[in-house]
Amino acid sequence: MYSLTVRDHFMIAHSLKGERFGPAQRLHGATYVVDATFFREELDADGLVVDIGLAGEVLAEVLEELNYRNLDEVPAFQGVNTTTEVLAREVHDRLAAALRAGRLGDEALAVSSLRITLGESHVASAGYEGPV
Repeated sequence: MYSLTVRDHFMIAHSLKGERFGPAQRLHGATYVVDATFFREELDADGLVVDIGLAGEVLAEVLEELNYRNLDEVPAFQGVNTTTEVLAREVHDRLAAALRAGRLGDEALAVSSLRITLGESHVASAGYEGPV
């Protein structure tokens, strides 16, 4: 299995519901480092998993929709704890949809799965991996 990873970041504000979240129940900010890893069985005719430039551009576009937002005010997240794990799945689903729509080029349609890892600090990260 071949892979290619691109990296970017985004910043959000949110609060988490439930006593287990302690002080994170109050509104706070987070800056996530995002690694998006694309997987495929065979390389394309040019020896690529995906075009690295396009992958970076499309990831940036997906993250722009979330960047500098208070997620507590975003209708799609109403009633949802926007944990790092939940956000990793959201980024996965948005990036996978862009891939399926051909925004990374026709050659990228052979990508079989995508892993999103969100680093929330230098010691903790969470992610989601699934088919595209």
